[in-house]
Amino acid sequence: MTDYYEILGVERDATPEQIKKAYRKMARTLHPDVAGAEGEEKFKDVARAYEVLSNREKREQYDMGVDPTAPGGSAGGGYGQGFGFQDIFETFFGGGGQAAGPVPRARRGQDALVRMDIDLVEATFGVKRELQVDTAVVCGTCGGNGCRPGTDVRTCDVCHGRGNVQRVARSFLGQVMTTAPCAACQGFGTVIPEPCAECSGDGRVRSRRTLTVNVPAGVDTGTRIKLSAQGEVGPGGGPAGDLYVEIREKPHDVFVRRGDDLHCTLDVPMTAAALGTVLELATLDGAQEIDLRPGTQPGQIVTLKGLGVGHLHGTGRGDLNVHVEVQVPTALDDEQSELLRRLAVLRDEERPEPRLAAAHPGVFSRLKDKFSGR
Repeated sequence: MTDYYEILGVERDATPEQIKKAYRKMARTLHPDVAGAEGEEKFKDVARAYEVLSNREKREQYDMGVDPTAPGGSAGGGYGQGFGFQDIFETFFGGGGQAAGPVPRARRGQDALVRMDIDLVEATFGVKRELQVDTAVVCGTCGGNGCRPGTDVRTCDVCHGRGNVQRVARSFLGQVMTTAPCAACQGFGTVIPEPCAECSGDGRVRSRRTLTVNVPAGVDTGTRIKLSAQGEVGPGGGPAGDLYVEIREKPHDVFVRRGDDLHCTLDVPMTAAALGTVLELATLDGAQEIDLRPGTQPGQIVTLKGLGVGHLHGTGRGDLNVHVEVQVPTALDDEQSELLRRLAVLRDEERPEPRLAAAHPGVFSRLKDKFSGR
């Protein structure tokens, strides 16, 4: 068999991009309009090699020792000289619509996804952040048309601008006319005789850009912010795709978020819980006073309305739930111990009767487990 890899000058494990790049490079120098009649046969060989290696199915056949362009070497074993089942399908069902006309060079670019880490304060109130992204932008040298400045695309001499070529092949049905994308121009209908040196004819280059992202209040891990037309610029300077910014919220040292509500634990002395007191708590909105009523019990929740995370869809904010944890003293001096004994006598609690409470883990228990990493 003819070694198509050797003709294009690529390795057998070459990627489709490497094969395409090698073909473009050779086609520019061997095209009949450039090399004349001397390069015509060589150009045909290069075009035939690219036709096989750029098609996944044909390349698989070729790698298994079957030349799809040789007589009887078509996909499916071939029904006649140089004609296979895929050719029949394309003939009667339109070849996937590729024969409709030339393919436009300017095509929409791909969407892009980047991730942004924010803290709880930024998620609560929203923030405006600058984000650097590496993406494809329009080539500043050629303006996206892929041509060296001062030159332009030229109508393909092989397909005469149609973007596809027709051939007659023999099958068990007789002679059939088939249509396939033009190998000389890749179906564009035009060729770039002098590609731009900056982008190699692609019409776009890689560049780092700085974007301003408005992160609204209420975002959470997994929230995606869409920036229209800020993604990859398409080939041929085509319109850009969209850029999606995925949010990742970093854990806070004090507050735990559950939806738009915040939770925290407040440790208070036993005497403060019993007698009641007013404490100052540092929140995301600054210092706030908390009024503990006399007889505050362990696990009791004090809710501060509207001090949680802003609602992403709507107005207002969630709440801040403060879970009270009562600290029992562990080291008492003689005077303190005597005072507690006198209190126990006054409350008739010298020998208290044990009372079992129902086992039902509450919100505080689950949050406590979360704080401790269980």
